[in-house]
Amino acid sequence: MLTKRIIPCLDIIKRRVTKGVRFLNNIDLGDPVEMAVRYSEGGCDELVVYDITASAEGRPIDIGMVREVARAVRIPFAVGGGISTLGDMSRVLLAGAEKISVNSLAVKNPEIISGGAKAFGSQCIVLGMDPAATPDTARCPSGYEVTTRGFRERTGLDAVAWAKRAEELGAGEIVVNSVDADGTRAGFELTITRLIAEAVSVPVVASGGAGCAAHLRDAFNLAHADAAIVAGILHTGEITLRQIKDELHAEGIPVRMTW
Repeated sequence: MLTKRIIPCLDIIKRRVTKGVRFLNNIDLGDPVEMAVRYSEGGCDELVVYDITASAEGRPIDIGMVREVARAVRIPFAVGGGISTLGDMSRVLLAGAEKISVNSLAVKNPEIISGGAKAFGSQCIVLGMDPAATPDTARCPSGYEVTTRGFRERTGLDAVAWAKRAEELGAGEIVVNSVDADGTRAGFELTITRLIAEAVSVPVVASGGAGCAAHLRDAFNLAHADAAIVAGILHTGEITLRQIKDELHAEGIPVRMTW
């Protein structure tokens, strides 16, 4: 049986880890390389590093920071933000990342998914999406609409339809980051995560809303997620990766135990 992955997420602004609620009111939480090392040594399965202002500022990803993280950790990590061309993808991979996450860019230019998959392999291409609940089921039959630019723009795209299209284009993994749950610590948005997990055959990662180990259990058992992203509760020290994995293991959920 495949183990369920637990993935700390480092949202970066000006080389500092930050966290907000629904993409707003971000606070400084520390140095990204130091935190990456702590999580790598603490038993996480992968990392995600998002340069969350790069695209909005029209600048490329901070390759120097990617190299520093790659030198410091011994686990796979994905990078997102400020990636707009195949050349950007190549630089990120050469700097030491294993995966590239595309989000807003993929909505505007879906061919970046197919181009990246062809050039580097589907296993390297992650579709990140920020779905939000919508009453407009005429446009979005699933009840969830894809947003971009940190929830600043609604696209009219149905989240489930977009996930299926991304898989067809070659995305090897899909991260479902609920706008409504992001940073709330009230639990993952299970409905849209489950809908997407049931609609595609590639791994689906639940993101947004983790507040305790029970929330990850629900993402795995009820929403059929293959992995879960955790941020705020780890960054502030309210819980450790070991505590999360111990609780999940005790409930029979397969996780990688390194102690």
